[in-house]
Amino acid sequence: MRIAVAGLGYVGLANAVLLAQNHEVTGVDLSPERVAQVNARKSPFKDNDLSDRLAHSDLQLLATLDGDAAYRGADVVIVATPTDYDPLTHSFDTASVRAVIAQVAAVNPAAVIVVRSTVPVGFTAAQAAAPGGHQIVFAPEFLREGMALRDSAHPSRIVVGERSDRGRRIAGLLLEGALRNDVEVLLTDPTEAEAIKLFSNTYLAMRVAFFNELDSYALARGLDSRQIIEGVCLDPRIGTHYNNPSFGYGGYCLPKDSKQLLANYGQVPQNLIAAIVETNRTRKDFLAQRIIAANPGKVGIYRLVAKADSDNFRHSAVQGIMKRIKAKGIELIVYEPELREARFFGSQVQPDLASFKADCDLILANRHSPTLDDVRGKVFTRDLFGAG
Repeated sequence: MRIAVAGLGYVGLANAVLLAQNHEVTGVDLSPERVAQVNARKSPFKDNDLSDRLAHSDLQLLATLDGDAAYRGADVVIVATPTDYDPLTHSFDTASVRAVIAQVAAVNPAAVIVVRSTVPVGFTAAQAAAPGGHQIVFAPEFLREGMALRDSAHPSRIVVGERSDRGRRIAGLLLEGALRNDVEVLLTDPTEAEAIKLFSNTYLAMRVAFFNELDSYALARGLDSRQIIEGVCLDPRIGTHYNNPSFGYGGYCLPKDSKQLLANYGQVPQNLIAAIVETNRTRKDFLAQRIIAANPGKVGIYRLVAKADSDNFRHSAVQGIMKRIKAKGIELIVYEPELREARFFGSQVQPDLASFKADCDLILANRHSPTLDDVRGKVFTRDLFGAG
């Protein structure tokens, strides 16, 4: 089978690499640098499994800037382009997804279009009347940044938004690279599949927010958060997973997906979804106020990434803390080995870790690292369990 993948980000490249083990795959991207890296069998971003598979596997994979050529010869086109949340329209910007759909419909109307980009609830149904709309199938992804290939090879589930033989074939295609043989497959209607994605990520955001608010209460009352969390999580209905406090839920997916779900509610009564969105701001306000109250001279920011083992700065929670304390005139110094610039939004970037630690009165670390053990007394973190 010939497959084209539009967008070589975390989702697209992970899909392309797994499918290229058994199929002829052409990846399409707008970035010449990213295309060159993939053709040189190098990952454009940090993902150890993906880097290893690119470097050492025999893959039928070619990257290109020429979408027309890639789509014209494809049986299946997987769309994994970004859909950023637009605060002005209160919705995802689906322009890149719609552009790929229109391009495929123009050059190869017989190709099946599998949308893996996250979209608003109702997007697939709305596209049905557009050119190529009858060929669109939505199949949400459930991948973590930095672990995209691992999660693709060990999927928690496969969801395909079409209850048909074609839906089953697409599910089978997505299962080909799985290293598990017990993966649950769910075929749903398209709008339900879109809702599954948004409700899943909003639930994860809610869980993060719950333990963060527990931690805020403990901090305010002088209690030991870890003792409380361990006792709460011994209930098997709650469990010991995803319970580590942080500066807030960040990264690319949870903030935007929870906001999009809230927008999708429209006039439907709700309280919880709005609270999940709002609590992330409240958490950053609370922590920033405590940091400001300590009256530090220079505050160090240890890593800008959204999570450990990532090189992605998109919407990381620590940046929200930075903005709040910088607005009070507190000087910031950033240590981020993935940055090559001398300054980050007006703050000094210190590439030398020893100098960084020596220069700071207080160091903020969303996730603690053993490299900070020698200055533990300076470190402010809410990482209680050392999880990524």
